[in-house]
Amino acid sequence: MPLRGRAAPPGDKSISHRALLLGTLAVGETIIDGLLESDDVMGTAAALRALGAGISREETKSGGPQSPDIRYRVNGVGLGGLHEPSKVLHMGNSGTGARLLMGVLATHPVTSVLAGDSSLNERPMARVTEPLRRMGAEIQARDGERLPATVRGAAEPVPIAHTLAVASAQVKSALLLAGLNAPGQTSVTEPLPSRDHTERMLRHFGVTVDVKQEKSGVQTVTLNGYPEISAAQVSVPGDPSSAAFPAVAAVIVPGSEVVLEGVCVNPLRMGLYETLGEMGADIAIENQHDSCGEPVADIVVRAAEGGLRGVEVPPGRASYMIDEYPVLAVAAAFAKGTTVLRGLAELRVKESDRLSAMARGLAACSITVKEGKDMLTIEGQGGKTPPVGGATIDAGLDPRIAMAFLVFGMAAKNPVTIGEGDVIATSFPGFSGLMNGLGTAITETEETS
Repeated sequence: MPLRGRAAPPGDKSISHRALLLGTLAVGETIIDGLLESDDVMGTAAALRALGAGISREETKSGGPQSPDIRYRVNGVGLGGLHEPSKVLHMGNSGTGARLLMGVLATHPVTSVLAGDSSLNERPMARVTEPLRRMGAEIQARDGERLPATVRGAAEPVPIAHTLAVASAQVKSALLLAGLNAPGQTSVTEPLPSRDHTERMLRHFGVTVDVKQEKSGVQTVTLNGYPEISAAQVSVPGDPSSAAFPAVAAVIVPGSEVVLEGVCVNPLRMGLYETLGEMGADIAIENQHDSCGEPVADIVVRAAEGGLRGVEVPPGRASYMIDEYPVLAVAAAFAKGTTVLRGLAELRVKESDRLSAMARGLAACSITVKEGKDMLTIEGQGGKTPPVGGATIDAGLDPRIAMAFLVFGMAAKNPVTIGEGDVIATSFPGFSGLMNGLGTAITETEETS
């Protein structure tokens, strides 16, 4: 059955985390409309309340398109004003929340303990903890630099110039947030530009950020410590990573046409849509405007006329679409020919080893797939007969794996079942309702929720 209609994906998760963090470090009241109310973002909000921020939720008729009746007010404590928490800061499944908050804590003279769920506690934090120690923070973590970790913020922080071996928005952002409460200049150099939501949000809160990019693609981001951070009004646009699931579903289900409203179309987040276009999908950007320094638009997606074709995705695109590879792999399974995804090493240290999880799940759905150290080769089964599907997938507490295979099941010959489907709420609350509103048929069973 074709997907039809209009839908507003939930607020962008990356922007939601950053709005709460900078609202806390600002002086005055920050108003946030459209905040994503996922478990991950709510964990960040709870941690910031424990650190002294006043964060309240109210119903209103003037919120953003993603949640028009919800507004959050953040009464900030200002730079240097964090309170020492009386309890463990539990970040759930959120690597973004944990790493960014660790950066903030590193240059505030308070002692905190950060912990996560079983998945987050196994994810390595060394790329963040090592440079933060150079800034003066004392961080005691489990073997392998894993959570739980105790962070004793520096009483006299030291600014640093740090070079990343691998582009990472989370590491870059953690160091920039730490640099806010350190004297002098803090700079981060990365081999390729990664998501720039932190830079854009800093500017929206009145902080000057300098970005210099070389012809080779190497980029350095610099800020001066102790800026004046002004409270701001933020309207969070729709998350392009969440929009990816109905977009791919529309591409692979014949006859579909959906409009995804109010989505962030930041160029550093559009890798999936660029790739789908190369595969033959019909995608258009309409009604573009700016919100809080971010470009926002409606994304119109129609089923690929004649079907998708396999492509080779260059490794340099990984930083633009790292969260979208699971659902891109699903699109590749429905394409004609071979798709090769390269530069995927970062997927091994996400909520799960997403590279292996996708390979196992695709194989279980009768797709021929070859897994490499940092690549995936998928033999698409595009044609008159859709891929078999019919498997029960263990998502491994990873919401994007769960949602990707539910999308697979929408166009497969046989339905796909997800164990522990409630993990989806950590990233995309309301996923089933949005998808079913477009014409899909996701049902909850005793095995799937």
